[in-house]
Amino acid sequence: MAHVAREMLKKELCQLMKDESSGFSVGLEDDSDFFKWRVVFEGPQDSLYEGGIFSAVLNFPADFPNNPPEMKFETEMWHPNIYPDGRVCISILHPPGTDRFNDQETADERWRPILGVHSILISVISMLLDPNLNSPANIDAAVHLKNDPEGWKKKVRQLTRKSVEG
Repeated sequence: MAHVAREMLKKELCQLMKDESSGFSVGLEDDSDFFKWRVVFEGPQDSLYEGGIFSAVLNFPADFPNNPPEMKFETEMWHPNIYPDGRVCISILHPPGTDRFNDQETADERWRPILGVHSILISVISMLLDPNLNSPANIDAAVHLKNDPEGWKKKVRQLTRKSVEG
């Protein structure tokens, strides 16, 4: 099973590395391990993240693409849908099917084996631009955004600046 996953990941990595228009720089953390990728991207223009450089690690399961990878930001983030430890919490990264504990989320929004890494990255960008306060991973950031949007924006911009100073 892992062999199939490795071949798929290898192929997708090559496609993403060739695609200069994607806006993402992808590579392996360790050349011998296709299950751990590093992704670096610039913050989207005209957003709070503009000018920032963001780095995350994708860890793929051995049964990829049946299950999604875990994505974790290494850049410090202050966002309702990113856990304090950097893990990204969005529907597309949830295992396939429906979750009886989460009726907000349809099976269509969750991971499907047909989706690729590019879909995940696009979803993460859209999550950055449009936080979902309905199911926050970082309660403090969600409360901050709800109660003090200007203060929240200021903190996000500070972290964005910090992302390029480091």
